[in-house]
Amino acid sequence: MHTHQDMEVKLFKGYGWKRCSLAQDRGPRSCLIKKGFILLLTLTFLLPAIIYFSDFSLKTTAPPGTLYKNVVNQIRSFYVAIEFPSGRDNQTIFLAPAPAPKTHQQVQQRATQISTQTTDISVHYHIAHPSNYHYILDEPDKCQQNPFLVLMVPVAPHQVEARNAIRSTWGNESTVQGKAVMTLFLVGLTGGSDSEKAQQQLEEESRQHGDLLQSNFVDSYFNLTIKTMVIMDWLATRCPQANFSMKVDSDMYLNMENLMTLLLAPNTPRQNYITGMVMWDRPVVRNKNSKWYVSEELYPEPKYPTYLLGMGYVFSNDLPEKIVEASKEIKPFNIEDAYVGACVKHVGITPSSPPDPSQFRAYLGQYKREDFLRVITTILGSPQQLIDIWKDVKRPT
Repeated sequence: MHTHQDMEVKLFKGYGWKRCSLAQDRGPRSCLIKKGFILLLTLTFLLPAIIYFSDFSLKTTAPPGTLYKNVVNQIRSFYVAIEFPSGRDNQTIFLAPAPAPKTHQQVQQRATQISTQTTDISVHYHIAHPSNYHYILDEPDKCQQNPFLVLMVPVAPHQVEARNAIRSTWGNESTVQGKAVMTLFLVGLTGGSDSEKAQQQLEEESRQHGDLLQSNFVDSYFNLTIKTMVIMDWLATRCPQANFSMKVDSDMYLNMENLMTLLLAPNTPRQNYITGMVMWDRPVVRNKNSKWYVSEELYPEPKYPTYLLGMGYVFSNDLPEKIVEASKEIKPFNIEDAYVGACVKHVGITPSSPPDPSQFRAYLGQYKREDFLRVITTILGSPQQLIDIWKDVKRPT
């Protein structure tokens, strides 16, 4: 496999000094200019490598504030933490630590640049353990309200309409059957040419609503496992006092009354409990053309452990810390709900079927009000559909 850098080196060898020697008839100035240009290219490629290797020997002796430290920090501020698999030992290669929030635009520019330069590299193995990431937007004191239930919604940064629909429907219910409920949204880094503007809009939305969390992973479908583990980390570190939590996707209808009835039932465990739409004996997809493809290298077993479908599962709030700890031992793969199932299995917990499994539904088909009065959660087609159905379900009878 040849990387973009390999091609640049070959370009240097094939069109650098050799072409300079052939260009003598153009005069010495042309040759000197070309040599200077090639030297500049060489330094461009070698400087990060020199900094990287010298860092090991010098970082213990170079005092803070020196020219060396300043140069290293400047180099690092330009690189984003993109992970690539190592063919030798399948360990992740980090180009550099992720930058501080103030360098967000540089992060996105570099991420875009790297992704366009490495189209021949298959990215399979991302480190999902949340200690590898930090929060850009946070609400560390949110749980001082001692919520009984926390709803955590992973959502793409640009999906403002979905967030607003939730805020005006089930996410607006702060008290259900006398119990405090809180809803928070988690996003990753924005992408694209307008990423700086998008980030500013996110920050304004955060100031307005106080319900946005953002971490410094690239927000993509492939990174949903990272996103889920960051959710677990936030619950474990910022909100351990909650009784229950739920990971629920942004395109879901959620009947809060039915959910609370389930959680308050006397036979519902308060510890080591996770329930939802249970997936048993699900085969691992090995078709490389599928969005759900997982290689044998990442997950060698032919079937996943029992897990809960990622559209919405609820769990006792002692589990997030245990899942985060288990993730240190379980190699991450890109099917987030099955990965959580693997972590739960590692902890020694078996997912529970809900008392009425029909309350966790993938799709309900044609709209019938009585169906939505009965379920806990189901997938919808659009934010506007959520608003319309919510209004109808809540109308006086």
